[in-house]
Amino acid sequence: MTRQTPYYDNDHLRQGFPQNSTFAETIPRLSATTNNAIAATGVVLSTGVPLVPGDVVRSITFATATQAAVAPAAGFAALYTPAGVLMAQTADFGSTARAANTLYTVTLATAQTAVDPGLYYVAISFTAGTVPTLWGAAVGNAVVAGNLGLSARILAQTHGSAVGAVAPGTIATPTTVATIPYLVCT
Repeated sequence: MTRQTPYYDNDHLRQGFPQNSTFAETIPRLSATTNNAIAATGVVLSTGVPLVPGDVVRSITFATATQAAVAPAAGFAALYTPAGVLMAQTADFGSTARAANTLYTVTLATAQTAVDPGLYYVAISFTAGTVPTLWGAAVGNAVVAGNLGLSARILAQTHGSAVGAVAPGTIATPTTVATIPYLVCT
């Protein structure tokens, strides 16, 4: 008998080592072709990322696009449950420079293990004179990224204001947006 399907998922192989590690992305890397203005200063952008039980998330990676952060003062990345409850966040970004077209990996305060399968939310926020843009995708209209009914989950949403260095405890009163940044959980 000849195996008709690859032993490993070819898309997974493009991402790196296929065994014993978590590599979850908000969108496929090859789709990250849009220079996205992510949110206003001090506002959180949360984007869905699929996780399965046992996935361990230790860090979050993002890629700035053509606009660098100007006069950064605070910020963070965070991981939320499918219900929108904060699991963990990174240390405050503070005044750390975020150059244009650069890849950054930030570590969560504590590693988090997915217990249930679902669309978790990876969040990012910058408080700055000018918020950096991030590489990602745009769906054209926020309605497409929203809850389309049945079991479709919201793909991208903003929430909070003037959050500074502290991630809100929950995703409350979100606004669905059309911009989906390329974020990776490892």
